[in-house]
Amino acid sequence: MATIVSIGSGKGGVGKSVIAANLAMLLAKRGKRVVLADLDVGGADAHILFGLLNPPRTLTDFVERRVERLEEVLQPISAHPFLQLLPGTGDTLATANLPYAKKKRLIRHFSQLQADVIIVDIGAGTSYHALDFFLMADWYLTVATPDPTSVLDLYRFIKLAAIRRVLSAFLSRDAVSEALSDRDFSSIDEVIQAVGETDPNARDTASRTLQGFQPYLIVNRVSGKSRVNVLQLKKLLKEYVGGDLTMLGEIPDDPAMTRAVRSYLPVVEFEPTAPASVALNRAADALLAELTKPTPVATESAPSPERAA
Repeated sequence: MATIVSIGSGKGGVGKSVIAANLAMLLAKRGKRVVLADLDVGGADAHILFGLLNPPRTLTDFVERRVERLEEVLQPISAHPFLQLLPGTGDTLATANLPYAKKKRLIRHFSQLQADVIIVDIGAGTSYHALDFFLMADWYLTVATPDPTSVLDLYRFIKLAAIRRVLSAFLSRDAVSEALSDRDFSSIDEVIQAVGETDPNARDTASRTLQGFQPYLIVNRVSGKSRVNVLQLKKLLKEYVGGDLTMLGEIPDDPAMTRAVRSYLPVVEFEPTAPASVALNRAADALLAELTKPTPVATESAPSPERAA
């Protein structure tokens, strides 16, 4: 069964898709069978990073049942035989506003893909689509830049993902879900307190659900003048979310990245010795080392509440 790694961010424009494409290429170069899945619903562009301007099939074909199996959408990447791309949906209202049932079918079919690693490029932001696709993974990777607004949005994203993970641990119509579904929470402590007030026995379920939520971070476009205070961010997340944040790598602000995108290639293929490529290789090695460890504590999560989906 494939290991799923989701890559999300609190805001767009941080280079998340570029990071995902390069990591997918590097893992394939290390002998892993890799699928890069573009789940930026309604705004997919990962295929362009590989020069596939008009993929013959996209995720829309699966969503609209023009094909029945997700494997039928996969596109080979000529640069490496171990890498396949799952092109995302186009800019249509039907796919951007994916119904709950279709979203659940899509998530279910991911477990049937034949691969060692599936890198899932999630749309930016905190929509239910983004959070649910992010949380379907075995490992969670986030991307931010040193910009203060990016760091703040990342904090919000991880906080809301943790809250969504807890809420998803309860059936859509049980007493706990009914009590929580219409409330707004600012921290995990508030969620767990509310769970305990509704059903004391459910408090342990909520706490266990968080044990496997251990996100990783890659900081992109790092320069000597602007660096993320990772220790401060980790402290905030530990205090308000209850989860740990592990730094996986820092990618320098490198013009080679822009040149590579304009050439429709991952930078690790376009300029393998560029500073960004060297840093991405280190990040890929770090990610591969993490993937060899036991998967974070699994939880008995139920589907996301229908009312919230």
